[in-house]
Order: sequence, then C-alpha cells, then structure tokens
Amino acid sequence: MRSTLLILLGRLEANSFQSTKIISWSSPVPSFGDLSCSSVATLGLNPSNREFVDGRGNEIDGSLRRFHTLNSLGLSQWIDADEQQLQLIIESCNSYFQKNPYDGWFKKLNDLISGTKYSYYDSSNSACHLDLIPYATSCKWAGLTIQERAALLELTGDALALLLRDSPVRCLILNGRGVVEGLQLLSGMKFDQEEVPSWLLPRKSGIGVKGYAYKGVLTEISGIRLKRDIKILGFNHNIQSSFGVTMQIRSSIKDWLTYEIKEAL
Repeated sequence: MRSTLLILLGRLEANSFQSTKIISWSSPVPSFGDLSCSSVATLGLNPSNREFVDGRGNEIDGSLRRFHTLNSLGLSQWIDADEQQLQLIIESCNSYFQKNPYDGWFKKLNDLISGTKYSYYDSSNSACHLDLIPYATSCKWAGLTIQERAALLELTGDALALLLRDSPVRCLILNGRGVVEGLQLLSGMKFDQEEVPSWLLPRKSGIGVKGYAYKGVLTEISGIRLKRDIKILGFNHNIQSSFGVTMQIRSSIKDWLTYEIKEAL
C-alpha cells in the first residue's frame, strides 16, 4: 500500500486535480480496514466528506478523528510527508473499524456479507472496503458533473488496480449501479447482468425500479494486469441511498451474496 499511497499523495499536488472537487487537505483513503488481510472487499464510489468533517463542515479532530489531514500531520503540502507520517496514514486505514467508523454507512453493507465468515469488524480483518476514487470530495458523487466524474476516474483508476494486484482479495462486491458502471469502464469489461424480481423497489406510481445482480471475473483494471482472477458480485441498488430498499430486499441480497461468496471462496 505504501507505494500506491505515495502516488496518491503526489497527485494531490498536481495541477490536473485543481479542477475537481477533491478535498485537497484530506489524505487519500486507499482502504477502510486492513487490505493486506482481506479476502473480501466491498467497492464504493469515493469516501464521504463526513469521514473528515462534521455536520457543520468542521474538520473532525481529537478522539473522533478517522483519517489524517495536512493539519493533523503538521504539513503544509503532501509532498513533504516523511516515512513516519506515511505510516500514520496507513495505520488510520488499517484500524478504521476498530476506532470511530462511520457506522451509519458501513453497518448496512457489512450486514450483507454477515452470512459468511467475513466481516469488517472482526479481529482478523477478513473484509475491507475500497473505492473507485480514493479521495473525498466536497459534495456527494451525485453532485459532481459528468465531466468531473469522468476526470476523477481517469486520474485515479489505476490506484484500485495497484491496490488489488498487491492484495489477497479474491471477491469484490460492488455496491450500486454507479460502481458497476465505473468498474466496467475502468476494466473494459461487461459483467453478466440478471434481473432479480424479488429486488424490485416499489413505487406508488409506475412499475417500480427493477433489481439486477451482476457477476464476472476481473483480470485487469486501467491496463494493469492483476496477479489472479477476482470474482465480481454486484447489485444495482445502492444499499445506503436507494429510496425504498426494504429489509426484505436487503435480506434477499444478503442470501444471494452468502451463497455466491461461499461458492467463490
């Protein structure tokens, strides 16, 4: 992870990032949890700004701090980070779920894999979370323009490849259609898609939002070959934000993931 972190820190100083909404004073987040111990990883879009700021927009500090910033490390620019400061950033990632995790987001996702032996929260760190874009932005992904999203994927897509290549991850779980589409773009692949009637999101008017399951085998991202095949499992509903995701739908997705993960691993 260290070599990839150095790349990510260096890019925060690049002119090409100035046109994005990346929070430049916040550290990159290569992983939530210890990637080096994880056989299963979930995949999202990018870290929430709430990993770094509170509801009023103030930087989280003290015992509530989740990740480091220029301020917490006493830096004026990221290229000045020394070996000790790099290690502090890595440790904040590895120990994320043992400190002050953003449970309002992660508990729902962890529940989907809880039918297996893998979890963010267990002592063996058997599961972790990754993002397509390892940088927090000042607004939600939906608030970014199409051009900003495309630019971020192009500028940082190789980071996910490097992280996965050097990890023991064998199963990657994609949370939501945006993640599925982003990874398909980066990998140049089209994952198998199957409609699942029991995942239909009900609507008062209309026929509702159909649910889809995705499966595939990942071998390459952004032109970087992985050291092994990685099983892809995904669903089009974003578990935390899709309106109308009921307990029954989450339970059905959980059952599907439990079966597929056990079959894959």
